[in-house]
Amino acid sequence: MTELLFRDDAYLKSCSARVVALHGDALELDRTVFYPAGGGQPGDSGRIGDLRIADTRKGEDGERVLHVLEPGAPLPPPGTPLEAEIDWERRYRHMRLHTALHLLCAVVRAPVTGGRIAADKAHLDFDVEMDRLLKEEIEAGVNALVAAGHEVRPRWVSESELDARPELVRTMSVAPPRGEGRVRLLEIPGVDLQACGGTHVANTSEIGRLTVAKIRSEGKRNKRVTLAFAH
Repeated sequence: MTELLFRDDAYLKSCSARVVALHGDALELDRTVFYPAGGGQPGDSGRIGDLRIADTRKGEDGERVLHVLEPGAPLPPPGTPLEAEIDWERRYRHMRLHTALHLLCAVVRAPVTGGRIAADKAHLDFDVEMDRLLKEEIEAGVNALVAAGHEVRPRWVSESELDARPELVRTMSVAPPRGEGRVRLLEIPGVDLQACGGTHVANTSEIGRLTVAKIRSEGKRNKRVTLAFAH
């Protein structure tokens, strides 16, 4: 299993690592700061040695992290030591937006049916009546939580504790990964607590002011609220 350094410190920008295996056009390392796509958050890009990493994905078993090279790049053999460095500016935007979605969960108290993060915007889909989603109220509520400067921190619970507290799983369509005997939570004390394996900022004030860019219906049970950075 790849050692996932970003789970304990999302602010790590680089690390020394060793190539463990090759998978087509992807490298598997013994340890990594690269976040693999999952939970609506894109995979990181960056560099490993002199090689450009275009994307990061999970292996089929869910335990390996595959660093996808740009087409035609030479593949270093297993055992090669390299320095892995993420595109920090891109990752940090993802961290700010991912944390913003947790604030959105706290403002819109409804089951989440899906979500996705992009470079400059992110959305959540809610199972809620459309007339309950008021742009001005949501925007004001989210920005008040941003401005309050709440601490953001990961913590862990056992799988049995998670089973006993189903309210910790907010997303209806995606179950948190299991198999380690414990599950990672994201906690914003007094604001939000739920299972989440993504990367986040350490304080909500880092997010910056947000705007509700769009609210629209995506089907009978999916009402989409899109947040974007205010300019």
